[in-house]
Amino acid sequence: MINKLILNIKKTKAPIVVGLDPMLSYIPEHIKAEAFAEFGETLEGACEAIWQFNKEIVDKTYDLIPAVKPQIAMYEQFGLPGLMAFKKTVDYCKEKDLVVIGDVKRGDIGSTSSAYAAGHLGRVQVGSQSYAPFDEDFVTVNPYLGSDGVNPFVKVCEEEKKGLFILVKTSNPSSGEFQDRLIDGRPLYELVGEKVAEWGLSCMGEDYSYIGAVVGATYPAMGKVLRKIMPKSYILVPGYGAQGGKGADLVHFFNEDGLGAIVNSSRGIIAAYKQEKYGKFGDENFGEASRAAVEDMIADIRGALENR
Repeated sequence: MINKLILNIKKTKAPIVVGLDPMLSYIPEHIKAEAFAEFGETLEGACEAIWQFNKEIVDKTYDLIPAVKPQIAMYEQFGLPGLMAFKKTVDYCKEKDLVVIGDVKRGDIGSTSSAYAAGHLGRVQVGSQSYAPFDEDFVTVNPYLGSDGVNPFVKVCEEEKKGLFILVKTSNPSSGEFQDRLIDGRPLYELVGEKVAEWGLSCMGEDYSYIGAVVGATYPAMGKVLRKIMPKSYILVPGYGAQGGKGADLVHFFNEDGLGAIVNSSRGIIAAYKQEKYGKFGDENFGEASRAAVEDMIADIRGALENR
């Protein structure tokens, strides 16, 4: 799947991913009103609103972008209807030929990790039938439990030609409480980055590994170091836009070939219509506001890469 991700990035000339992380507060009132009129103010009504919101954003942006990243927590909070909305979103994005990065941040050991890997990336056997339950193309994984937690995912990636983005240096302010701790004189995130590069050797695509890393846009200097430590690993870069990252900060996440990184923006795109800059579109045209925000993000990152 890394080969398809790179192909999509080359085709769109847009190394970005749209985070489909819907909150009810992001959804325009007319979308919620229509959903509640049909399903009531219920979990099902909330999830219908989420689905219609996602669909409009995808319809307005899919031709500009290579990938999407739905954050499963935003769906799980609504229980089983939320998981159904998550699955509908995954399937619809794949119909649009988008690569889907399931932001699930799973991390466990043994049979539990194997079950997570099968459910999100692989297949489960039911009698004589085999099913791909959620069927994302990539998922995010927390490596805190070590190789016992990651290897089951790597095994499924080898079998299914799918991929991982392993948390290395996250964008949140308190990430340094653990990730920056020195071990034998080196920060922990560097040691995790070396392990990611090692895991990736068993899952190589044409030029890059199926095993990538998550490194926050809010730590560009650390991104520069990690880029050298993981030369064949794609880096998923959260923290653009709403969290403060901008194109000029991100050039060191990329290799000289202009590849090697994909930058995520979530609420900066899906809730763009709420920003003063895109307010002219109004609630009714929230999808057009998201498209304009995508175009601006692409221009920002392209310009930074061209001028580095």
